[in-house]
Amino acid sequence: MIYGMGRVVRYWLGRDIAGRKMAVYPDDTFIVSYPRSGNTWTRFLVANLLHPNEPVTFANIEHIVPDSEAQSSRFLKRVPRPRVIKSHAYFDPRFKKIIYIVRDPRDVVLSYYDFQRKYRQIQDGYPISQYARDFVSGRLGLGDWGTWAENVQSWISTRQGRPGFLLLRYEDMVTDTREELVKIASFLGIHPAPELLSNTIERSSADRLRQLERSQSNQWVSTKDKRADIPFIRTATSGGWKEKLPADAVATIESAWGNLMRQLGYPLAAAGGLPEASATNSPLEHSFPVGSSG
Repeated sequence: MIYGMGRVVRYWLGRDIAGRKMAVYPDDTFIVSYPRSGNTWTRFLVANLLHPNEPVTFANIEHIVPDSEAQSSRFLKRVPRPRVIKSHAYFDPRFKKIIYIVRDPRDVVLSYYDFQRKYRQIQDGYPISQYARDFVSGRLGLGDWGTWAENVQSWISTRQGRPGFLLLRYEDMVTDTREELVKIASFLGIHPAPELLSNTIERSSADRLRQLERSQSNQWVSTKDKRADIPFIRTATSGGWKEKLPADAVATIESAWGNLMRQLGYPLAAAGGLPEASATNSPLEHSFPVGSSG
């Protein structure tokens, strides 16, 4: 009873985290990904696409495309409908319209490593090879979203190819942002003029987001009171694992998740050397049809 009262008090004070407890409405659209897979970038692309006359910054992004893992249930209920909400949730049957972004887990592990150092969850000297083993096994306290494979597979196995689900690869978004943005716009029922596409891409660029982070880090829930010497917005590139991830860490990830990686179009380093860094003609198109929407 006391525990239940505590939840009620936290709700009315706006001190809870919505997460999987949030109220979901039929007209909600969710931007979902495993953490460090391009979700923040996609949030800005969608926000700038939907609100071309309102400068989108870290100071107002939570009011435009709120983060369900950073905001309270009460906060989310006050967001005007139809809402677009960011989430890292594993499969939730209540989500009816989803943009899901997937990223090569070998790059995800590098980005998550820096993220956890920024949040002071691990020390700077944490061995990256040990980190990769802990990351794969889920021993790092990574939140309520499972491991990379559990999260990705939970959505692909249940929703891919069905109406209301758009699957995007981060690597394709980097290679041809405009083409992927057109897919997003079509999924949202928008037919933007070329100028709007160009402006959206420019206003959501990594360079601009890094500038905004430097000036607004204390105004955004995800960076406030966190280490300032490690940026939240990193390189915004793909394939960095080839130079930065030790061979044994690569092998750890590929041994655990190789089958799913291949299905998603991520060639394995163990299969005949390092793959080319091309994201075009992705095998993803043959295994999981991209762009299914409705």
